[in-house]
Amino acid sequence: MEPSHVQTLSLAAPTGRRTLFRWLTAGLGIFAAAIVGIPFVGYIVGERRRPVQWVPLGSVRDFPPDETRLVTFDNPIRQPWDGLAAHIGVFVRNQGDDTDKKDRFLVLSANCAHLGCPVSWFPQSELFMCPCHGGVYYANGDRASGPPPRGLFRIVWRVRGGKLEIQAPHYPTLQDTREASA
Repeated sequence: MEPSHVQTLSLAAPTGRRTLFRWLTAGLGIFAAAIVGIPFVGYIVGERRRPVQWVPLGSVRDFPPDETRLVTFDNPIRQPWDGLAAHIGVFVRNQGDDTDKKDRFLVLSANCAHLGCPVSWFPQSELFMCPCHGGVYYANGDRASGPPPRGLFRIVWRVRGGKLEIQAPHYPTLQDTREASA
């Protein structure tokens, strides 16, 4: 005879509120993973490299020889929410004509190679200086002192129809500087 106080265990799935919350939690987890994962999959599968665009900076005559000027332009891949960040700056120095009477320009990124702070040009000392961490660069963009690991990034340029143009959009890195081949 079996004692009356012993209960038998049932292997049937529990029903009720607890099961509902388990299913709801699992469903919300799957939904959140999909929301986070869709942009990641789009990046992996989608176009990784945008086509090169040439952005005009102005007429060659706008850049006097041996003078460095900051030129800003609108980023061609800007988004409506970019605001002022869509305005990119580069430093342009007209180095005069070469022996074949072809234009020579030096176009440098306006951002420090250390952490990307905007650098300023000081014509009196002919130096670029970064206000964030004290990085200093020579007039040709080479590193002079401070924490930057290298010089300012050089931007690929061309003259077409009397106008100076640069390659954009491109944010150079140490692996992909896109410097013109020698």
